[in-house]
Amino acid sequence: MAFTVDINSHSIFPVITLKDESNNCEAEVYAFGALLNSFSIVTAAGNTNVIDGFASPKDAIENITNGFKSAKLNPFVCRMKDGAYLFEGNTHKIEKFYLGTEAIHGLLFDAPFVIKDYGADNKSAFVKLTYLYNKKNEGFPFSFSVEITFTLESNHSLNLKTTVTNVGEKEMPLSDGWHPYFKLGETVNNLKVQFNSNTMVEFNESLLPSGNYIRNNSFEAMQPFGDTFLDNCFVLKDHKAASCILKDETTNLQLTIHAERSYPYLQVYTPPHRNSIAVENLSSVPDAFNNGIGLIIAKPGESHDFVTSYCLQTI
Repeated sequence: MAFTVDINSHSIFPVITLKDESNNCEAEVYAFGALLNSFSIVTAAGNTNVIDGFASPKDAIENITNGFKSAKLNPFVCRMKDGAYLFEGNTHKIEKFYLGTEAIHGLLFDAPFVIKDYGADNKSAFVKLTYLYNKKNEGFPFSFSVEITFTLESNHSLNLKTTVTNVGEKEMPLSDGWHPYFKLGETVNNLKVQFNSNTMVEFNESLLPSGNYIRNNSFEAMQPFGDTFLDNCFVLKDHKAASCILKDETTNLQLTIHAERSYPYLQVYTPPHRNSIAVENLSSVPDAFNNGIGLIIAKPGESHDFVTSYCLQTI
């Protein structure tokens, strides 16, 4: 077969490798957190991984909250003001990770996903991971299941589909997203960048949405990134064109991100070390449990799909 799946169960959590044998393109996924730890192709420099990931599952377990690299953001994304929200007349307080006074990045970043299914043929390789959330002590008293399917396809394409199902008996608030860091070369300063957006969500001093929007077309066309710093949320214009293109002409690599309508927002963050850049597909703006912008109210038994894809090419 052109595609293969390898599962290493000797680690603390399984490590799954999806591979296109025809060109040695690979994607490495950790069952811990359903983290995408590697997405690589062969270049003139050898096997090149564009995900800023972890050395091992043990490293991920110990350091996931240091940057939340490749974390699944769910059931809320980014920051939540004071870690509190009101839903159906009841106030809830998140009891997990805080950055300052805000709860951040949801409740699943360290979830122990299990392998539900996997397979390969001449067209693709996939793995399906699942997790059932029913904790009552984290400030989210709702039960839901998460199913994440990673599918490696031809032409160096990786598809990520998340299905969230409310398995409880009452409605629940929901947002979803991803938090990968991409590393195409030595520094993000060498990148050329394009976002399919000319509008930015206005943030206040706490990096929470004000409810207003700002016209920003700085990267609507491909531009050198240079020393730009971003920790901002962009509103995608549509889903016909690529949501984001990152290009590094020093390494001759290009990454293209296509998000479906389920992800209408793009959060972009440049960490101080500037070795990588976080490009986060989001179903809502940050703090949606409070501001309601993009928030989904999932009815009992209802499922919601969230889909994005990454395409890695040499240029």
